[in-house]
Amino acid sequence: MSSLMIGVDVGGTFTDVFVLNEAKGTASVAKVPTTRPDQSAGFLDGIGREVSDLSEIAVVVHGTTAGTNALLERKGAKTGVICTQGLRDVLEMRRRDRPHTWGLRGDFEPVVDRRNRLEVPERTLADGTVRTHVDLDAVRAAAKSLQANGCEGVAILFANSYANTANEDAAVALLREVWHNDHVSASSEILPEIREFERFSTTALNAYLQPEVSGYLGRLENALKAGGFDGEFMIVQSNGGVMAVDTACRLPVRTALSGPAAGVIAAAYIAQSAGFENVITGDMGGTSFDVSLISDGQSMLSPQTSIDFGMVVRNPMIEITTIGAGGGSIAWVDKGGLLNIGPESAGSNPGPVAYGLGNTRPTVTDANVVLGRIDPDNPIGGKLERLDVAAAGRAIDEHVGRALGLTTLEAAEAILKVANSRMAGAIRLVSIERGFDPKRFAFMPFGGGGALHSGAMLAEVGIARAIVPRYPGVTSAMGCVIADMRQDFVQTINSLVDTLDEAALGVFMQTHTDQGMALLDAARTNFQARELSFELDMAYVGQTHTVSVPLTVKTEGRNVTAPTLAEIETAFDAAYSANFGRLLQNGVRRILNLRSAVTGKRPKFDLSTLAPSEGGSAEAIGKRQVHFGDTWHDTAIYDRLALPVGTTISGPAILTQPDTTVLIEPHLQGRVDRFGNTIIEPREDKS
Repeated sequence: MSSLMIGVDVGGTFTDVFVLNEAKGTASVAKVPTTRPDQSAGFLDGIGREVSDLSEIAVVVHGTTAGTNALLERKGAKTGVICTQGLRDVLEMRRRDRPHTWGLRGDFEPVVDRRNRLEVPERTLADGTVRTHVDLDAVRAAAKSLQANGCEGVAILFANSYANTANEDAAVALLREVWHNDHVSASSEILPEIREFERFSTTALNAYLQPEVSGYLGRLENALKAGGFDGEFMIVQSNGGVMAVDTACRLPVRTALSGPAAGVIAAAYIAQSAGFENVITGDMGGTSFDVSLISDGQSMLSPQTSIDFGMVVRNPMIEITTIGAGGGSIAWVDKGGLLNIGPESAGSNPGPVAYGLGNTRPTVTDANVVLGRIDPDNPIGGKLERLDVAAAGRAIDEHVGRALGLTTLEAAEAILKVANSRMAGAIRLVSIERGFDPKRFAFMPFGGGGALHSGAMLAEVGIARAIVPRYPGVTSAMGCVIADMRQDFVQTINSLVDTLDEAALGVFMQTHTDQGMALLDAARTNFQARELSFELDMAYVGQTHTVSVPLTVKTEGRNVTAPTLAEIETAFDAAYSANFGRLLQNGVRRILNLRSAVTGKRPKFDLSTLAPSEGGSAEAIGKRQVHFGDTWHDTAIYDRLALPVGTTISGPAILTQPDTTVLIEPHLQGRVDRFGNTIIEPREDKS
């Protein structure tokens, strides 16, 4: 049987591949430039670097930024909306917010043009009563009009369809008969949850992404099959789980943070195996720096996020804070004489100035090259044979040094100082500002550039140590291999606890369980275990914001027994007290939504597989002058993958490997643990 498991993460600059051979207990990695506009070419090229015969592959799991990029760059499909009369402008009004703090006007444009948002007669009340049955002739006419306008996808957005799907079901059934493709999204299928704007926004974005993402995944799947692949192809979701490719094509909005989520999953597993339950991750790629917090071994899930201003996705996602401070982020001086980093990035093409492919503005990578921290003769990713250090220096002089009156080295150090400050700010945002003490956490840098900045993060934020994983440049790709299969469900209940229909709640819970288990049954993956989790969104009557209330549920096989009213009240009191420190006297408890998750726990590989083999060498392979602060240091260079377990390297030192560069600053040391991770912490010998 095939024993190769492959994880592929497509980023803005590089496409990363992690290959696990379960039979031999070995792993290999590849890093190739991301291809634009069709990312599938780089995807297949990366796999081809490590596997010559695709028929040997059992599983391919993909973390993709195709959906994220399509939203950020507004490059989704032309989309139409058919909605209830009077609700045409919900997507535009949002929550009456605006992109800029000052001023009465905003410049937000919904992804669906107003001329393609058409109203039809229908009305369902909040209690589920159908006041006006849907006018199917009007739906048919709207569909013809949208097709004539060139729309590729269409979304059905009817008021209160979460309470009664009848009108929306009838309209969707008709649309799927007359629409020219499969790209029809219904709000009651995508998000059967109260609050019109969030439901409308999530469904419209799903329709906007569907032609783009399903076309991309379809090309990938066909190309894999044409090469002889007959295994399972799965996609990482924003919640850190994986789903089948057909589910991803139907629900592409669930891939909005697919790639970064995979990295967080891998980081949690690596850190927990190494004995660290509390970790702050920092994924530094070519375009962005993504930060997430893992507490007691669990990543934080958010019920919704906003992809850029106004594009709200209501779907469970791993909480990730993103800033434009990647290796390719451009350094520039504004009119006030302040040095800025990003958000504009040179990306993979043309890339940093040192690549010599046409960019003339300096980036964070160029600063690292000029300061000797990146080996110009061995750039990662196999993009070039040598980096142009002189060109990088000239660009720094022209765009930063002259404007600020700094030498080349001073300007390069300033670029890194500003970049590090921005990254440290993102770490504080997910830790200190949410009540977590960073001294209790370890920092795990990954991505191509993260390990160059770990020492700066320790100094800036006060974190005690850093854990650099064995293959930091492809950690997100590794996360694809590790991630469990997960399906999330939501259903609005909208009831006081005292008047809750327990039988109806039980039916919803059982339906979610059956649907989730059916999806797991259809997968070709063997699961070590299957887990169910349920929680309620609850509040006191009169409150807008809800708290998540985990439920303890009795199960017998696949049969679920709903909790009693008393058990729900007790669970709410515990959750509310934990969040706010008190309960409201005589407060009336209200249930908004039921949230369910069905998870298939995929087998995890032993991380000791990645440990250094016996016979490695702790000897330096060379020396190079590296600039720290205000002076050059004679810095030893080591082959990181050859360092034996237990080796301790005192800074200043540089550890090289194909997918990244690890920098150990003069006041730090690096220790190789039994999994091949490098633990960076203050030097025991301060001399």
